[in-house]
Amino acid sequence: MTRCYIGLGSNLANPAGQLRRALDAITLIPETRLMACSPFYSSAPVGPGEQPDYVNAVAALDTDLPAESLLDALQAVENRHGRERSVRWGARTLDLDILLFGNITLSTERLAVPHPRIPERNFVLVPLADLAPDLIMPDGTPLQTLLQQCPENRLQRL
Repeated sequence: MTRCYIGLGSNLANPAGQLRRALDAITLIPETRLMACSPFYSSAPVGPGEQPDYVNAVAALDTDLPAESLLDALQAVENRHGRERSVRWGARTLDLDILLFGNITLSTERLAVPHPRIPERNFVLVPLADLAPDLIMPDGTPLQTLLQQCPENRLQRL
């Protein structure tokens, strides 16, 4: 099985509830096991216009699925939660991103792993460090180095 880390986020329609329901749905993905989830965090929105704050977390999964098959399954969960993709980085009921997929680097038309914006998002780095504080990124960079270099953003553990 491959250990992967998934970013979860929501800022619409009871965000913490959206994340809890998403975690329940992830447990139903074939050939995949939810191993752990970080605490939930409140964070300032990154994106256009006025938006409510987000609730974010990171989940650790073990999967036998290929990366793009896992992406398909996660997008199906988003769709069942009313995800609309009309505005890039706009408000959303649920966002599930593959952050890391084992130690691979992958760039396809649909998926880039590691997620290219990990280094600039403390709402990803902090919960990821809750789960794997000694993690080394596929390029050899320690997670702790990324945390030290990450820009501040209003982040509060819930």
